[in-house]
Amino acid sequence: MPTPLSTHAQAHTPAHARAVPVTAAELLDFALRTAADPAVVDSLPLDPQGRTWIRLEGPGGSEAWVIGWPPGTGTGWHDHAESQGAFATARGRLTERSLAVRLPSEGWRSLELAPEVDRSRSLEAGRGRAFGEHHVHEVLNESPDEHAVSVHAYYPPLPLIRRFSRTGQVLTLEHVERPEDWQ
Repeated sequence: MPTPLSTHAQAHTPAHARAVPVTAAELLDFALRTAADPAVVDSLPLDPQGRTWIRLEGPGGSEAWVIGWPPGTGTGWHDHAESQGAFATARGRLTERSLAVRLPSEGWRSLELAPEVDRSRSLEAGRGRAFGEHHVHEVLNESPDEHAVSVHAYYPPLPLIRRFSRTGQVLTLEHVERPEDWQ
């Protein structure tokens, strides 16, 4: 299947011609505009059992995805390494649970978190958020019966994703995924 490109993505300057990196604000603007584009959102095949996704051309050489979330699905705790990012909900409602503290990027397997670092936000259709590098979060569709769809963008393109488990206030690094694992 060819990679869908939104008219928003095609209108941006190619990565090799861009002199400055894409900002988190630009990623959020792209995610919000693309989430509002029915042609892009409707191009995503939905599966009632598992998450689905298609890759998009993001602004300035960024990596972008449209993701479908069946009821009760989520990402688990993870980060995006040195990439900054943004996501916007196109349909339904997503919950983001995040940590309001920057974690060391290397040299640890398990960390005990202070109780005040947890954050939670609900993002209904038309809302989004941007984040910096090393942002640790999990994204969930907590609806018992409504499929959600969202648009995500990362710059630079994801070099890796670190996956964590969490038991109470203890966050444990479980494994590292590389781009070849999800493309």
